[in-house]
Amino acid sequence: MHRWCWSVLGALLLVGVLRSAPPENEKFPPELVKFKLAQKAPVFTAEKGKWDARIRERGWILRENGIYKLWYTGYDGTAEGRRMLGYATSPDGIKWTRSPRNPLVRDHWVEDMMVVKDGGTYFMFAEGKNDRAQLLESTDGLSWKRIGRLDVRLKNGQPIPEGPYGTPTAWKENGVWYLFYERGDAGVWLATSRDRKVWKNVQDEPVLSPGPGAYDKDLIALNQIIKYKGRYYAYYHGSARTGPSAKLWSTALATSIDLIHWEKYPGNPLFPVEENKSSGIVVPDGEHFRLYTMHPEVYLHVPGR
Repeated sequence: MHRWCWSVLGALLLVGVLRSAPPENEKFPPELVKFKLAQKAPVFTAEKGKWDARIRERGWILRENGIYKLWYTGYDGTAEGRRMLGYATSPDGIKWTRSPRNPLVRDHWVEDMMVVKDGGTYFMFAEGKNDRAQLLESTDGLSWKRIGRLDVRLKNGQPIPEGPYGTPTAWKENGVWYLFYERGDAGVWLATSRDRKVWKNVQDEPVLSPGPGAYDKDLIALNQIIKYKGRYYAYYHGSARTGPSAKLWSTALATSIDLIHWEKYPGNPLFPVEENKSSGIVVPDGEHFRLYTMHPEVYLHVPGR
């Protein structure tokens, strides 16, 4: 073929690729990435002198029948203080009432949790002590039964190496459960299960890794998966080990069409690193998405910016 023919063919192929690639505002629609503070003050805080004198890491909010339900981790503020499960409700997602039954779980460590409601059962995926992922179940969201530590294995069926595997985030689709988890915040792995008893890695390499941005160049953990307009979205947070943003965590977003290959939003992080807004999750309020960030206080962000 003549050189000019190759050139024309190459140009046509490039045009085809460009036309087939969705624009950024379709892959990352504004309603998922553009948020502003609803108010300067947090909407939920710790209670001095109480069992939840400090609140910690990811909590979880579900809106059911017009009521916002918040599960969170409370403790006494000490390094060894047992992390216990708290619960609060709200008619508007702003003013919250703690349950008189708090703490709901006090006999073992419950931290960094998320909840999936499947049928009539609430499944809570949470960290136990030493950042080992565990599962709890409930029929009412108040009385929780600990099922035990999650049995996560390599792709070949062998147990994953000893060590922490935390920030468990679950998603269920077509009878398959998907579990995202981090190991020392060095990356996010994906395992699947049909019975929630044994989880096997899809691959033994992370599906989401730190960097290349400065905001998540060293550490990363995934908080939530949603499906929106045919694509999957992962809200996650990242940080750096050194430099001016060390130990400051920021909320970010990535998208995927298969839950394995992820593309980070080029406008990450969603809030300035200096704001230290982590553990972000979105909650549909009937009209749009609102975004809550947590640890050590809960802030509400609404569409805008």
